[in-house]
Amino acid sequence: MSPAASGMDLYAAVENETAVERNEIILIPTGIFIALPHGYEAQVRPRSGLALKHGITIVNSPGTIDSDYRGEIGIIFCNQGKDKFVVERGMRIAQLVVQPVIHAELEEVAELEETHRGEGGFGHTGH
Repeated sequence: MSPAASGMDLYAAVENETAVERNEIILIPTGIFIALPHGYEAQVRPRSGLALKHGITIVNSPGTIDSDYRGEIGIIFCNQGKDKFVVERGMRIAQLVVQPVIHAELEEVAELEETHRGEGGFGHTGH
């Protein structure tokens, strides 16, 4: 909604009000179809206001739309809040961010070079 926003709003294209019960996951249509150039992806992300105020998120966040996908963008909407949430037609439900993609080539090796961190993960660095 602002000129400096990195994401574009996605709106619900539901025919009727759609109730999303607590802990329910449903697919919400957007009515949007896109054609991205090769080398780009679109990421579907939750809206922070819906997350904070209602516990609404996207299950596979960020959802990835590949450059060769031509179907409708659907939002895998999840209500993790305390109350039922009602989705209305035209409601802003997610945001879409377009990003470049680097296609890496993987190389199989017998072992990896050592680093100071090594295999430590999940808070291992103390931060």
